[in-house]
Amino acid sequence: MTAPNSHMETPRSPSIVALGGGHGLYATLSAARQLTDDITAVVTVADDGGSSGRLRSELDLVPPGDLRMALAALADHESHAQLWRDVVQHRFRGTGALAGHAVGNLILAGLTDVLGDIISALDELGRILGVRGRVLPMATIPLQIEADVVGLEEDPRINRVIRGQVAVATTPGRVRRVRLLPSEPVACREAVTAIADADLVVLGPGSWFSSVIPHVLVPAQRDALIESRGKRALVLNLGPQAGETAGFSAERHLHVLSQHAPSFRVDQVIVDAGTVPPGSERAHLCRAAAQLGAEVRYADVGVPGTAKHDIFKLGAVLGELLGDGSQRTDLRKDTEVRIDRKESAPWQ
Repeated sequence: MTAPNSHMETPRSPSIVALGGGHGLYATLSAARQLTDDITAVVTVADDGGSSGRLRSELDLVPPGDLRMALAALADHESHAQLWRDVVQHRFRGTGALAGHAVGNLILAGLTDVLGDIISALDELGRILGVRGRVLPMATIPLQIEADVVGLEEDPRINRVIRGQVAVATTPGRVRRVRLLPSEPVACREAVTAIADADLVVLGPGSWFSSVIPHVLVPAQRDALIESRGKRALVLNLGPQAGETAGFSAERHLHVLSQHAPSFRVDQVIVDAGTVPPGSERAHLCRAAAQLGAEVRYADVGVPGTAKHDIFKLGAVLGELLGDGSQRTDLRKDTEVRIDRKESAPWQ
C-alpha cells in the first residue's frame, strides 16, 4: 500500500545568495542561516591587507581572509566542526614569520596549491567545517581596487588615484569612484549560476566602496543580479564609515551605487529605522531607492549602541521577504551559542 501523502513532495528550502565581504557579509550569512541551509556566499577578492595581503603578495593567490570568514559563518554547530571553526579563525601571535596569520588563511592557501584552484579548496575546507551551503569568490583571480579621491590636495578639485583596498578604506580624502583591476574581470561561473537560481539575493551591508560596489563591477555577475528570478535586497549600513563614506547620508549610499551600475536594480532597500529620521531625509531616500527600482523597508535591525546589525532581527526581515519566517525559531538557539564565541576575530 502507498503511505498516506507519499505522493507529496517535501517543500524545497529557499535558496539565498549573500554578496559582500568581511564582517558585513558575516552578519548577513548568520542572519540567513536562521532561514535555510541553502546559502551561497559570494565574496570580494580585492583585500590586500594583513594576513590576506601577505599571502596574496607572496603566493599570487586570491586573498583568503574574507572567504575564511564566510566559511566560519556557515560552519556546522556540531562540536567537532566547531573545533575546526575555532582553529581556522585562530590567529598566531608573536613576532615571527607566522605572526598575524589566521590558520584558516594558511589552510586555504595550502589547499589551493594542492588541489589547483580556490573553489576546490573552499569546497574541501567547507566539508571539514560542515558548512551549510557554499562559499565562492566573485572572481577566481585576485583583484585590485582603484579609486578616484578628492580632498588630498590643497585644491579640493584635484583628483588623485589611489590603489589598494586598505588605502581606499582608510583614505582621509573623499572617494568619488572605484574601479576593479583588471577591468571587467571574469566572474566565478558557479557564483553566477547561484545568483540566477536564488530565491533571495542580498547585497550588503559592508564597506561600501570595497565590499559592496565591487560586486556590480564584475560584468557577468552584475548581469546575473539584474536578471535573477529571485527577490533582491540591499542592506544599508547603520551609518557612514570613517574613510570610505565619511559624511554620507543613506541617500548618498544609493546614489553612488547607481552611478557605478546605472542598470542595477533591487526590490527592497533595508534600512534601520533609527538611522534615518522621519521627514525630508526619508523622502530623499525613497527617491534615491526609486532609481534602483526599489522600495524602502524600515526595520529595527541594529544592535543598540553599536554599528552592528542584529542577526536575529535582520533574519526576521529577510524571512519576510521570502514570505516564510517559520524556520527561524529552530535555529535561533543554535546560532546564539555560536555568536557568543569569538565573533570579534579580525578577518584579514
